[in-house]
Amino acid sequence: MENTNQVQNNIVIQPVSHDVTIYAEPIFKVRNFEITNSLLTSWLTVLIIISFLLVLKKKMKKVPGKLQNFFEIMMEGALSLCDQVTNDRKISNKIFPLVFSLFLFILVSNWLGLMPILGSFGFIATEGGHSAFVPLFRSGTADINTTLAFSLMVVIASNVFGIFAIGAWKSFNKYVNLKALGSIFTKVRKDPSVLIVAPITFFVGILELIGEMAKVASLSFRLFGNVFAGEVLLASMSAIFAYLVPTPFLFLEVFVGLIQALIFSLLAAVYFTIAAQDHDEHEEHAEEHSSHDKNVAHA
Repeated sequence: MENTNQVQNNIVIQPVSHDVTIYAEPIFKVRNFEITNSLLTSWLTVLIIISFLLVLKKKMKKVPGKLQNFFEIMMEGALSLCDQVTNDRKISNKIFPLVFSLFLFILVSNWLGLMPILGSFGFIATEGGHSAFVPLFRSGTADINTTLAFSLMVVIASNVFGIFAIGAWKSFNKYVNLKALGSIFTKVRKDPSVLIVAPITFFVGILELIGEMAKVASLSFRLFGNVFAGEVLLASMSAIFAYLVPTPFLFLEVFVGLIQALIFSLLAAVYFTIAAQDHDEHEEHAEEHSSHDKNVAHA
């Protein structure tokens, strides 16, 4: 008897492994479009959220019931939390639908990936003599493609929001500060230090542009890394110890899924708030205060 095969009644039975891959496994193809298990879970997540909201909408009344009252309290708490980030209810009202939608999708997607029932559905794929179990459903946020798409959407949308909030020219000058370079010619006689300050300000804007790219990497890899690591942890604990021992780790990952959804949505709110801030306006106020203090001192 070989170590890798068991022979019973002249039938060769190959061992089936259940490997947790870093990439989403393909399930089927629609022409050239490949459907993966994480994409199926993402569709299921959207279906669950839409179905639940439609049911909640039908049951809405002027006198709220327990379920409606719970969600109204949750919405008010989420909006007040967004206010603590933006410090402006007008900005909160504009970005809250997107931020809260991201929170709901990421939360439900994280929790769906932890459900043992969904993970038990799948099929056995054989390639190169190696058989592996491929689950039909896998958390959408455990796929780097999903988290990368969310991160790109947040960074691009925040900059577009900034253009509408403070104007295209001021948004452009945050990254390519032509105004700082122009101040060399207009302020050099009154303030020679502008020869040093203006180039530094210009290169800080270039660093801001690089920082926008870094936001995409940090948002996507943070969410993907935590969710994927949770799946690997649960798979490892389930392989070593069955049933009762992995249960505490399952509850831990439920909490981690909530925290990661909250962190991603709050960071999105922070990026929108930063994009909507006018740095030139703050500088003008600072100059006015400094000139006022000088006048008071001379008086």
